[in-house]
Amino acid sequence: MKAAPNKQSTARRHQRVRKQHSNELAQDYVEAIHQMTEAGQPPRVTDLQEIFGVSHVSVVRALQRFEKRGLLNRSSEEGLILTDSGRKMALEAQVRHNLVVDFLLKLGVSDAQAHADAEGLEHHISDETLSAMQRFLDAAQ
Repeated sequence: MKAAPNKQSTARRHQRVRKQHSNELAQDYVEAIHQMTEAGQPPRVTDLQEIFGVSHVSVVRALQRFEKRGLLNRSSEEGLILTDSGRKMALEAQVRHNLVVDFLLKLGVSDAQAHADAEGLEHHISDETLSAMQRFLDAAQ
């Protein structure tokens, strides 16, 4: 019979998941802002509303939190601009997303489903598992 996990290990696991959840939204927002900026489309609150399917107020509150965290700057003249930290977070999220998609595609998952599944997995998968996925993909080539 398997021993029950001790309270400390359970607490650490839950702390890790809570931290991942708090970063998940920030990663999604900065990634979306980065993609719009790279495409030459100035990111607007209404764009983010549409992408995330949330209210104007929800987007504005989220942006305020991310601005306080130093991930972006907002101005009436320039709109939403990622800071160096925000850009770094966006690029890291994009790399994680692409790696998970590539791995799922290699397993035979359809393109649409791989992208959909990667949206959740990219935020919760460990660096160790990502490295293993990369090794698998490298060996499969």
